[in-house]
Amino acid sequence: MLSETYYLIRTRSDGSYLAAYPNRDEARSPQTGYVLVFREHFDALSYLNKHAVGVSDRFSVETMPGTQLTKVLDRWGFKGFGVVEDPLLPRIEFMSKGK
Repeated sequence: MLSETYYLIRTRSDGSYLAAYPNRDEARSPQTGYVLVFREHFDALSYLNKHAVGVSDRFSVETMPGTQLTKVLDRWGFKGFGVVEDPLLPRIEFMSKGK
């Protein structure tokens, strides 16, 4: 995972990352969220076109090497990553940060 390049979606308004909160019983905060990562740039764009119709211009896709991903977790306090396997359904594999 560290040797690959990933694509993350950020809001243009405040620079926060797009995250998923799979456990509906927990309050939404970075500590309960998983930042979404995509393996391909076009997958991130497909996700926006499918799930952010009308507001996709409020987001941008950021390229990030795998070696920087854990720094995002440390800086923003996310629980882990959600690797988007299929952006249209979406199908996401959640991975928690190991401590």
